[in-house]
Amino acid sequence: MKFFIFLLAGVLAISSCRQNNTASRKELVIAFGSCNRTTQPQDIWPAILANEPDVFIWLGDIIYGDSHNMAVLSSKYKKLAGEPDYQKLAKQAEIIGVWDDHDYGQNDGGKYYPQKDSSKLMLMDFLHTPENDPVRTRAGFYTSYLYGNAPEQVKVILLDARYFRDTVLADPSGARRYIPNPDGDILGEEQWEWLRKELEDNSAKVNIIGCGIQMIPAEHGFEKWANFPKSRERLFNLLNETRPSCPILISGDRHIAELSAYSLDENYTLTEFTSSGLTHTWSSMWPEENRYRIGETIVKRNFGILRIQWENTPRVTLEVRGLGDSLFKEHQVFIPNN
Repeated sequence: MKFFIFLLAGVLAISSCRQNNTASRKELVIAFGSCNRTTQPQDIWPAILANEPDVFIWLGDIIYGDSHNMAVLSSKYKKLAGEPDYQKLAKQAEIIGVWDDHDYGQNDGGKYYPQKDSSKLMLMDFLHTPENDPVRTRAGFYTSYLYGNAPEQVKVILLDARYFRDTVLADPSGARRYIPNPDGDILGEEQWEWLRKELEDNSAKVNIIGCGIQMIPAEHGFEKWANFPKSRERLFNLLNETRPSCPILISGDRHIAELSAYSLDENYTLTEFTSSGLTHTWSSMWPEENRYRIGETIVKRNFGILRIQWENTPRVTLEVRGLGDSLFKEHQVFIPNN
């Protein structure tokens, strides 16, 4: 087992980024996942544990609360927290995360969900959010973390796509679930400004940006950033303007795993790794267009691994894994030297 120490270096005046210095070594392992029904077998945790992650990131749908009754959400969080293998993970890795709709409390919900502040308390309790964390005193649940020692640092930015998000528009034809909301926003101005500062005040060699819903895919008719085209364009423009080193987007929600790539220009490409779900996926395979997809869609229970390696050729290895620690897909993103 790899032993590591996370040292809290305090909160920056203009940022919620928490500094976590791992013990000296040349690899950081980050696991992540989403879509976890507490009523279904919790048997994927041993495979996650086998990878000895330093960090585990929840990307939403931690539970399927779907209720205005906070006692329902609380009981499901407690059930998950009591799972023996999940408890082992909590002892081995730092667990962080962000919500999506089902743990937010309303399927496909946005800013008008009336219990969003109470739901936020449930999530903070589950994640053991420190009492002095800025996320406790501001609206929404977005935050950032910094791992490692300069110059070999990894920044994790987690975005809240629920608390401030405008209403999704149903497709009146019924051909798809949603159509684009041309004027709607996802993050809200306060979160947009925070994100800009996180990207500008940033010397990390690897930047992982997590969100419950997919950011790059545009064709499917379900929830995604492309349902709010102005926000998606604003996100890509902000990344292109600030140019964080080695940007890797991670997302959940879709009950599949897939990789997507979007080139902002010939020298700067965004890679998105979608991993979902931990307890359930599509019942069968069907064709779904994604012009940005790398390789095939994985329709098996899965979790994601980001293996950040600094020796020899610095790189991030993206692995789709599943039950029994089966390896379904592997892809490498190289870390720039500059």
